[in-house]
Amino acid sequence: MELKTVQTHHVPVRCLEGGSGPDLVFLHGAGGVTADDPLLAELARTHTVHAPLIPGYGDSDEAPEIRDMLDFTLHTWDVVAALGLKDPILVGHSMGGMIAAEMAAIAPNDVSRLALIAPAGLWDDEHPIADLFATLPYEMPELLFHDAAAGAAMMTAGRDVTDPNFLQTYLVTNARQLGMAGRILFPIPERGLQQRLYRIKARTVIVWGDSDRLIPPVYAHAFKKGIAGAELVSIPEAGHMITLEKPALVAEAIGRLG
Repeated sequence: MELKTVQTHHVPVRCLEGGSGPDLVFLHGAGGVTADDPLLAELARTHTVHAPLIPGYGDSDEAPEIRDMLDFTLHTWDVVAALGLKDPILVGHSMGGMIAAEMAAIAPNDVSRLALIAPAGLWDDEHPIADLFATLPYEMPELLFHDAAAGAAMMTAGRDVTDPNFLQTYLVTNARQLGMAGRILFPIPERGLQQRLYRIKARTVIVWGDSDRLIPPVYAHAFKKGIAGAELVSIPEAGHMITLEKPALVAEAIGRLG
């Protein structure tokens, strides 16, 4: 995947691109996305993948003008326009799934194919979503992965989590990213999407890991109920970071959209 810059009305946006085939836009979660992401590699086998970084992620500047859910939604439509795309397959994971669903709801005639991978955006008091903002670094793997030990190795790339240099870099990056993500995820990741799901006309595939401990699979059924004709693909032995644990199976599910 190659990193390039596209200019929107408000801010320059960094975007990972690669592959060939039908255009696909991938919207990342609160943890961000990198050029060596295994799901992007899988998708690039059959699609031209465009993975824009939310301002504040990677080496991009934060954008104070992007303040709320509507701003995030319209900003991402601006990115699609700046990329010169028309009706790409729209894919979002976690926070990115929340944004993708909002995009499909606010402009239902402009999205014909939608894939939501463990999206945020709904809230059920009986099944509260874990608070990322109160989670310590060493608690993340257990929360995000089916196999916490393997997940910890992926998150740290084998580095010592007690190394002060590693911790400093991690905490600074995490604070910067969550500062941006918090505009739509804090204090809870709910901005009224439930009332707008009915507007989505796109053919929709919902993908969820059976072991998701961040956003429990009960939410998968809520999304399926809210989006007419949506198909649910449940993947065993996968947590919230299903994109890292089972990238080939996620890509296969998305491939049902064409």
